[in-house]
Amino acid sequence: MNVVPLWIIPIFPFAGFLINGILGGRLPKWLVTTVALLAPLAACLAVISNTFGFFGVVPVPSFAPRVETCPLPWINVPALHVDFSFVLDQLSLVMLLVVTGVGFLIHVYSVGYMSDDEGYARYFSYLNLFLFFMTVLVLAGNALVMFVGWEGVGLASYLLIGFYFQKKSAADAGKKAFIVNRIGDFGFLIAMFLLVANFGTLTFTEIAAKLGPIGIAPGWTGGVVTVIGLCLLLGAAGKSAQLPLYIWLPDAMEGPTPVSALIHAATMVTAGVYMVARTHVIFDHSPFALGVVATVGAATALFAATIALVQNDIKRVLAYSTISQLGYMFLGCGVAAYSAAIFHLMTHAFFKALLFLAAGSVIHGLGGEQDLRKMGGLWRKLPVTFAVTTVGVLAIAGIYPFAGFFSKDAILYAVFEHGINGKILYSVGLLTALLTAFYMARLWYMAFMGKSRSEEVHAHESPVSMLGPLVILALLSICGGWIGIERFGAFLAPSVGARVAETGGWRFLIPGTQYALSLETVLSIIAVLVALEGWKIADKFYRSKPSRPAQWAAAMPSGYKLLANKYFVDEFYGATVVKPLLGFSNYILGWVAEVGIVGGAAWLIGGVATFAGAILQRWQSGNLRSYAAWLAAGAAAVLLFLLVPWPTVLASLPAIHLGLAGH
Repeated sequence: MNVVPLWIIPIFPFAGFLINGILGGRLPKWLVTTVALLAPLAACLAVISNTFGFFGVVPVPSFAPRVETCPLPWINVPALHVDFSFVLDQLSLVMLLVVTGVGFLIHVYSVGYMSDDEGYARYFSYLNLFLFFMTVLVLAGNALVMFVGWEGVGLASYLLIGFYFQKKSAADAGKKAFIVNRIGDFGFLIAMFLLVANFGTLTFTEIAAKLGPIGIAPGWTGGVVTVIGLCLLLGAAGKSAQLPLYIWLPDAMEGPTPVSALIHAATMVTAGVYMVARTHVIFDHSPFALGVVATVGAATALFAATIALVQNDIKRVLAYSTISQLGYMFLGCGVAAYSAAIFHLMTHAFFKALLFLAAGSVIHGLGGEQDLRKMGGLWRKLPVTFAVTTVGVLAIAGIYPFAGFFSKDAILYAVFEHGINGKILYSVGLLTALLTAFYMARLWYMAFMGKSRSEEVHAHESPVSMLGPLVILALLSICGGWIGIERFGAFLAPSVGARVAETGGWRFLIPGTQYALSLETVLSIIAVLVALEGWKIADKFYRSKPSRPAQWAAAMPSGYKLLANKYFVDEFYGATVVKPLLGFSNYILGWVAEVGIVGGAAWLIGGVATFAGAILQRWQSGNLRSYAAWLAAGAAAVLLFLLVPWPTVLASLPAIHLGLAGH
């Protein structure tokens, strides 16, 4: 298998976007489907081709990053030189495999899910456009090319989230996502300006070379590097839905369910984590910025998990679960365990895409119903969907031997080994794991167990085009973590540094035996026991005594209302940010600036023109004798001006005035 140029990878989905976007309305449906599926499949095959080359199956130096640059410079000025360059290294290879592989499965699933939609061609053109920008973002060799993909992903997500633009809620959700992401993008822009000002380059390898190894260049520790790191974190928080910019992601559920899977699983929301890992040299030189990343991640993980406990919309439960899992990834990055964070990014792509698509299968089978309170007993009617959902729930809960266990365990172990602060953050992560197991088991029980709570719903299993991707993702959710963090970390080490916690350290002797357990094994056992405890609590609430949740809600109305209304964060932002901005726009910009200044100036100019026109209109009477009189008067005025010695007359005016005054 030959290695293909890197630019081929994004060009396939871009071609699919152009064909279906321009001609889709006039093409037969089968051809639209063919183009829509071939685009991501070709991109995925191109990545696989490069994967074999990367490992030395074909004559390419093994583990050697590939850099491809456009022959013509993009920006070439005295202070800055930027090429449009793509880089394939260990980090971008893993991301490309996830993005194109899972992205292709979501495209296949969409064929069945969107088969009856009027905007079929438009939907797939947007989906291909999204994949194009995401591959550009991942392959970027410098911050500016990454920013092109970064902004493009934001545009495509706006189009996909607001796909049903006839619905006000969908249109508002698209705008909300677009605006909130612009706030984060402002931080990314400031970071790029500071990189140019201080390093004179935006290329990642050149920045790493100028920073140098930690401890070798102490002048670059803290200070401006901290500011750059915090600005990058702001950008990452917007794209990856971290506190305080997470508010757009739950509303993104207004888009079609496959869009939710694409945005929340393997692509857009992981861009922030990828960016932190890609620019890890900056964070490594700023312990403060790295600590902020860990704190934001832990806070986001716990915060979102508590909200997910009481949500009744099946997609919103998964949305807040995504925010929480992204917090785990940031927590891993914050303790410099970048390999563990990317490992969890990969496994999360498998089981979260599975869960969202399984939720779509449930919604499809129930005719559009998303309320968990109206489900129940679906395991008999949707057996395949039930089976794959069970796999996804066990994987995200961190139950051995599913994929989520290995990646979550790697993060928790790295956090525990990170000093005193690490122990505190570990406790937060462990509590989040308990809550995760509880709310996912709650979803499982409410949707599939017990009796149906709606007599009007007649469930049916989804078509093969939807179930096929679910089965593949279920298999990946089972075995996707078996590679192990040691091998995965060793592979990523050239790109993100070998900062994975060692597996040695403390050892615990098993009483009555000669065997000892490592600290990692002990922490793994604790994590599994905590997850099982969360499942056990959910079992008591939603199987043994299904009336207990309502009793608890009635006993603690304030706490339940707080969680059910998502801590009233949207209302707080609306009162403190949105309304003041709207008021300023309506009254200051609208009335004072637009109506008063701009409108007033236009009115004044128009009034002067009208008044002058009225006067000139009277001159144009059409009477010849009037014109002759005006001509004579004008000639007399000219002669008077030319013949009268005006300087002498004007000079005599004071004397005349004095004479009159004396008289």
